[in-house]
Parts: sequence; C-alpha cells; structure tokens
Amino acid sequence: MHRASVGKPAPDFTATAVMDGKLKEISLSAYTSANHWVALIFFPKAWSFVCPTEIRAYSERLEEFLYTRSCAVVFASTDTELCLRAWNHTNEMEGGLGGVHVPLMSDSNHKISRDYGVLLEDQGVAERALFIIDPKGTVRNITISDADVGRSVDETLRIIDALAFKDEYGEGCPVNWKKGDAGLKMAEQTKNSCIMKLQNFNE
Repeated sequence: MHRASVGKPAPDFTATAVMDGKLKEISLSAYTSANHWVALIFFPKAWSFVCPTEIRAYSERLEEFLYTRSCAVVFASTDTELCLRAWNHTNEMEGGLGGVHVPLMSDSNHKISRDYGVLLEDQGVAERALFIIDPKGTVRNITISDADVGRSVDETLRIIDALAFKDEYGEGCPVNWKKGDAGLKMAEQTKNSCIMKLQNFNE
C-alpha cells in the first residue's frame, strides 16, 4: 500500500466533517489555498478511550494552531459522519466528546486513509497517524504511533514552529529546538566540503 511521503504532495481530500455540531464539507485544497498549514490527525475510532483525550486536548488549544500559526487541525477516522456527530454531542460522562470545536472528518469509504497509507485493511480503521502539511500542500512531517499511545499537542506545535522557522530563515533546528531558539546555519563552503568528502568516500 502506498503511503504519503515527506517532501511529496499530500493527497487531496474532500469529505464531510462534524464542525461545531453541524455537517460541513471540507477539503485540503481549501485550507492550502487560504495559505494554511494543516495538521491532519488520523485516529482509530470513535467511542474509544485514548482518542477522546487527544481530541479534547487539541480542541482546547485550537487557537494556538489557528491564530498563532495559521494551522488548521483536522481529525479523521473511518467512522460515519452520523457516528461522529452523535459522539461529539454525547457528554463526557457517557463516553462522548462533549462538544469539541475541531473538525471530525468522516472517511467511511476509507479513501483518505488508503490514500495516505494508514488504513489497516483487516480492521477497517486508520492508524494513529499525524501528517503536517504546509501551505503549498507538501507533507513535511509524519508521525505514526501505537494505537494505545496518545500524541502530544506541545510536540505538534513545536514541529510546526520548527518547519515554519526553517522555511523563513533557511536554517536547521537542533535537538529540542523550540520557538525563540537560534537555528543552525551551515555555510555553503562547509556544505560543499561535506559533499566532496562523501563522494571521495564512496569512490
């Protein structure tokens, strides 16, 4: 099965999502044409125990994505739109989301999960995968986790900041880099020297 790759165009998608309790059609091209980054977050299924903790956490910090970083957050699963809507409308004490604000996109025909290479065909669900897509529609980061291990909102924000920093300044980001830190700039002469040494080594 083909998987979306870092540095390659992200597969476009158009699907129905639950947004603030209503059903709305969304698409990757609409986000990127508005010059938005996109955090496309696949989760296995609704009415589970790890997924709602993630979705609520990202929803609570949605402004940090949308207004500070111009990044849309989209959660996607192979559940039907009606299932996702019911889940969002149900209160937390009964296993629901209690009304989150992030879009919950239905991929009930499995096309999007399959296009991104994260569909578990034998189970009919998506892996716990995160794709960060830049405003040009290019995949810049991919993270795939164990189904029972939730992701970090802070780390997602850090990666978006690092990618935006690299695009703006042309510098690399060292280990544990965070917004406000200095980057790493390799001089062209040093870069060429490294290339020559590598070529000599291969010979």
